[in-house]
Amino acid sequence: MQPRPREITADYRHRAGVLTWSAVVVGALMAVALVVSVVFLIRADQDTRNAAYGYLALVLWVGIAAAVPVLLALAIPAARMRRRLRERQPDVRAGGA
Repeated sequence: MQPRPREITADYRHRAGVLTWSAVVVGALMAVALVVSVVFLIRADQDTRNAAYGYLALVLWVGIAAAVPVLLALAIPAARMRRRLRERQPDVRAGGA
């Protein structure tokens, strides 16, 4: 006899949503940081008096590298939780109850 799968609670659904949106926000911040770092590099390259922008771009790259494990730590459990929720929901198109 196989053990019955645990019931999915409203709290579980809420946590899946929070993890998903947290991963989306972190990913968006990383994308913005990447674009801003490229802009900083362009400004630093245009004029030698703006060399500090190149260092700011490097700082942003370090921040992006540090955020990658955070993004993975949020996105992987969120994806697994969302998949579990989809598998447990009855298929509305098939007329399941």
